[in-house]
Amino acid sequence: MKQLFLSVLLMGNIAFAVSAKAQMVENPMIWADVPDPDVICVDDCFYMVSTTMHLMPGVPIMRSKDLKNWETVSYVVDRLTDSPKYDLSPTAGTVYGRGQWATSLKYHHGKFYVLFAPNETGAMGDTYICEAEKAEGPWRIISRMRHFHDCSLFFDDDDRVYVVYGTGEMMELKPDLSDVIEGTYKRIFQREADETGLLEGSRMIKHNGKYYLLMISHVFAPGRHRREVCYRADDIHGPYEKKTILEADYGGFPYVGQGTIVQSGSGDWYGVIFQDRGAVGRVPLLMPCRWIDGWPMLGDEQGNIPAQIRPYTSGQPFAAIVKSDDFSDGKLGLHWQWNHNPVDGAWSLQDRPGYLRLKSSRVVPNLYLAPNTLTQRMVGPSSSGIVEVDLSHIKDGDRAGLAAFNGHSGVLTVQKNGRKLTLSMSEQVVNLTDRDKQVEQVDETVKETVALPQSKVWLRIDGDFHPGRDIATFYYSLDGQQWTKIGSDYKMRFDYRRLFMGSKYAIFYYATSRLGGYVDINQFEVTYE
Repeated sequence: MKQLFLSVLLMGNIAFAVSAKAQMVENPMIWADVPDPDVICVDDCFYMVSTTMHLMPGVPIMRSKDLKNWETVSYVVDRLTDSPKYDLSPTAGTVYGRGQWATSLKYHHGKFYVLFAPNETGAMGDTYICEAEKAEGPWRIISRMRHFHDCSLFFDDDDRVYVVYGTGEMMELKPDLSDVIEGTYKRIFQREADETGLLEGSRMIKHNGKYYLLMISHVFAPGRHRREVCYRADDIHGPYEKKTILEADYGGFPYVGQGTIVQSGSGDWYGVIFQDRGAVGRVPLLMPCRWIDGWPMLGDEQGNIPAQIRPYTSGQPFAAIVKSDDFSDGKLGLHWQWNHNPVDGAWSLQDRPGYLRLKSSRVVPNLYLAPNTLTQRMVGPSSSGIVEVDLSHIKDGDRAGLAAFNGHSGVLTVQKNGRKLTLSMSEQVVNLTDRDKQVEQVDETVKETVALPQSKVWLRIDGDFHPGRDIATFYYSLDGQQWTKIGSDYKMRFDYRRLFMGSKYAIFYYATSRLGGYVDINQFEVTYE
């Protein structure tokens, strides 16, 4: 009896330990591409904004009650229209790696505000300020003004409004946020002699009457690491003093930097700082923020990033920003983004209920100019994406498939040649001009091609993002049950000179010779650890 009791007690302890671990926030907080985070807390609910550049709709707003389960609740802009580049123009260029960058999210006097500046020159780079009564939208653009790099919108206690940007630069805005107040430019600190690398990613907050500006710093020298630094002052105009508040690597990946700190409704403080994790992208880590001698020190008591942290609240229902989809809803889910602005008349969820129909809308030479490519983030440490495709109505020369999409892509492509369908696995690398990001050419290496005996096919890509891996493997099936590997393992990459984002699952369809075809997507299934 005693042995039985001990066995039951042991099993109960194991179950409790497993349950307790399941409730913890495991770092990374989201193992997917969520760079340049800004986070606020309103009425005990956390809201986060991130960078998605050339993907549309843009400026995603994510929400969580517990800092563990996040969901996308809105986008600030459906599309950007400053240039035909946002439409994947073959002549004007593209906005790969540009578009919406590091966005500032604030809540002031009952309204949500975002400020972002596209990483562009000229009028395309003018700053947007948008507002909404609810984070779920609708959002409206209230002003455009000069470009501010990696900026932070800041509302002071006296209702004066500032934008802090670049490397220690600041201007005051008019009370209605319509423009800057001319003559208010000030450099609030000077770069120190050892700050020879990155010093950007401004996030300004106020705490106990003091001003705190958080920035990423990276000195490009042997033995020096990426770090998060903080500038502190009693007056917003300075003088400022500086302290390193985080200098740590984590999980077999490089040192961490760029993000913000946030205070919960009950007074707890957290840091949300991203880490470069190779091909999966830049992922946010969650950590304690401890106020020590008036400084917001990040990490545990040793300055390290914990593997786990208690959620802000417990028992919240599961939510995620990456999801499976059977396309039975009447509108496209917020977990999807198009590559550049979509052609709205060339996709439908109504033409064949329960299916996403993608129609050819222009003749293009390659995947990187294909309109209406639909994407979701790939997820670490490992994930699998499966799409079921009905190819009954594609035309000669059309191409459809699934890609591990980035500047360097691994691609599964079904192509129609006459009456025959073939499936190939290829490696594709886009070459872009530096100024306009025009697609000069796409280098394609086909690794394997097979004939398809039917017009329905299931395509699958597995991603392994464990340290040192970044491997994609490719499969197809004729019944959705038995899988055949095709091609070779593909080494995925993060390339800041091309797309500058993490790898995406991308469902695509485009015409290379004539219009008139379409493809039906029955479902997309994603699984991950």
